[in-house]
Amino acid sequence: MENERKYAEEIRKQYQPKSETESKLEKLHKLDGAVRCPAEIFAYAFGVLGALILGVGMCLAMEVIGSMMPLGIVIGIVGIAMVAANYFIYRAILNSRKKKYADRVISLSDELLHSEQA
Repeated sequence: MENERKYAEEIRKQYQPKSETESKLEKLHKLDGAVRCPAEIFAYAFGVLGALILGVGMCLAMEVIGSMMPLGIVIGIVGIAMVAANYFIYRAILNSRKKKYADRVISLSDELLHSEQA
């Protein structure tokens, strides 16, 4: 009986008009996503690419693919450099996007925080 009531309340909330506070909170959440999402997508893609290049270099160095050990070592070092630099590039992208969106995020969060106190 209790579960049915909770389920009915959840469905009812979906059809009720949203209050101004909820819409501001949703905007703040979307702005935060706009800041973080591009940096995270780049970090994942660049990290995977670096790991794949490192793996190819290891296969060449261990002569699994061919007998080109010096080339494999060079390719492996490039992959290691990519993986090692990934975090620093991610932080640089994230910080630049934080600077870009900082004014809007701070003003929207101030509105939310001041409306809660009133």
